[in-house]
Amino acid sequence: AVYCRLSKDDDLQGESASIANQRDMLEKYCEKQGWEVVAVYQDDGFTGLNMERPDLQRMLRAIERRQINLVITKDLSRLGRNYLQTGHLIEDFFPRNGVRYIAMNDGIDTLRDNNDIAPFKNILNEMYSKDISKKVHSSYLLKAQKGQFTGCLAPFGYRKDPEDKNHLLIDEETAPIVRLIFGYALNGHGPNYIRRRLEEEKIPCPTWWNRERGLRNTRTKWEKKDPENGRYMWDFSVIKDLLMNPVYTGAIASQKKDYRFKIGTIGEKKPEDWIVVEGQHEPLIDRMSFDIVQNKLKSRQRPGQTNEISLFAGLIKCG
Repeated sequence: AVYCRLSKDDDLQGESASIANQRDMLEKYCEKQGWEVVAVYQDDGFTGLNMERPDLQRMLRAIERRQINLVITKDLSRLGRNYLQTGHLIEDFFPRNGVRYIAMNDGIDTLRDNNDIAPFKNILNEMYSKDISKKVHSSYLLKAQKGQFTGCLAPFGYRKDPEDKNHLLIDEETAPIVRLIFGYALNGHGPNYIRRRLEEEKIPCPTWWNRERGLRNTRTKWEKKDPENGRYMWDFSVIKDLLMNPVYTGAIASQKKDYRFKIGTIGEKKPEDWIVVEGQHEPLIDRMSFDIVQNKLKSRQRPGQTNEISLFAGLIKCG
């Protein structure tokens, strides 16, 4: 079986790095060796740290069914950049299932005794990913400190400035909905009440607006069940997050999530730990009104409820 992978974290340049060229190169090599390629697996756009890649998992299941006896990749990093899990595949899973593994450009072939370098290459591949992760984080941190917007989608009620993607402009179509939501909250109503009122008034949810504008193709669970009326069903968490977002006061709030290398996002940070830069765009609500809403939301929080992240988040799994 031929396995190919490419992602943004690889920093590979030129046509030779493409999925198609990886596949062609490996198929030609197999043909030259007289081997039959029974399947080609490829994951495009997946980081090497993610070992749950769809086609990688399909290949591993085929191996367990004894449908494959040889796996070939362009190099070791195509198989993975997590040195523990990649090492497990090479040193345990493949041999246990009678599979020979070849990383062509690295000169690794598990049929021969020339693989002492493989564990070191695994470690170097993971170090590369960690270095890229640090650089990306530093870049986003710098933008956050400057008050630049770095999200993929503008917050509901705003749109990206066509002349500066890191700057927000008021969206005249959806801004009135945001003001309406804050108005209900200022009058003492919570997210559940607001959700019901928006549904009664048949005001479409943010997902519908994004889809109508060609920004996203996703649908909410309610839209999937009822395409006609599901658009008016608002999620409680969407309204609560909107009410807690200081972006509506003209500020940019960044670094809201806690991230760990190889684990990913492990939870939300407390608002006091966010990076907030005031006065970055035109507000939809004044700061005093926003603070009143925050106090009302806190008074509704159940005793003992907390947003703090466990020290063991992402480390302990059931089973």
